[in-house]
Amino acid sequence: MVKNLNSYLQIAEHALQEAQKVIRPYFRHSIHADDKYDESPVTKADREAEQTIRQILKQETPDFGIIGEEYGSDNINSKFQWVIDPIDGTRAFITGRPLFGILIALLYEGNPVLGIIDQPILKERWIGLDGYESQFISEFGGHIGTRKCIDLSIAEGSCTAPEILDHSPNTRWKSLCQKIKRMSWGGDCYAYGLLALGQIDIIIEYGNKIWDWAALVPIIKGAGGSITDWNGNSLSLQNNNKSVLALGDPGLKQDVIKILNF
Repeated sequence: MVKNLNSYLQIAEHALQEAQKVIRPYFRHSIHADDKYDESPVTKADREAEQTIRQILKQETPDFGIIGEEYGSDNINSKFQWVIDPIDGTRAFITGRPLFGILIALLYEGNPVLGIIDQPILKERWIGLDGYESQFISEFGGHIGTRKCIDLSIAEGSCTAPEILDHSPNTRWKSLCQKIKRMSWGGDCYAYGLLALGQIDIIIEYGNKIWDWAALVPIIKGAGGSITDWNGNSLSLQNNNKSVLALGDPGLKQDVIKILNF
């Protein structure tokens, strides 16, 4: 499996390189955004990038399935499933902020075993392989590894936007926000990369789809953190998780789950 994961990583990185070529020319240029059924925006860059990624993955691994945000699922009975989010953070992309990312993950029997966050403008990349320390590539510095956080009162929190939490089953997340040092909004997948670098301690989100979190799982775990749903369940295709709880220090897990659920 390890040998195969390295070869699959090379395939994914090739697909990322080609997707970068699609996305970069659109950045900070006028680009129309359509609203999807859930009112989230989608652009020509999203669609073209996913088409590019899908074409390469299908060519290199024809027996694997693919789950993509923009073009749905193929070969859903395969043990291996690629998961694609061509631009995670389209709102950031269309407003000229380099806090979006290309996400590619690989599932084996429904569980994420490979994940990549790629920021094509800043040229930063996080790589996670199941069972191994994650990697971070950047010209700006930073080292993989979550940080110890012994108390919620000193924790830095993050979430993409407060309105996504309004759809959660309860309002207990507000109690968590009051207990931590501070809550920052925005960042999408980039915030998870920062958690893997020890800059953020807690991320809570709700309403996520598999393409939003699949790539994050091996990266966060490989950096020493924890990533589950709000009940502490593992994130997998079978569980169809809607909530995400990422922690730099797994020692906070039980306390945070208690706050979010009781």
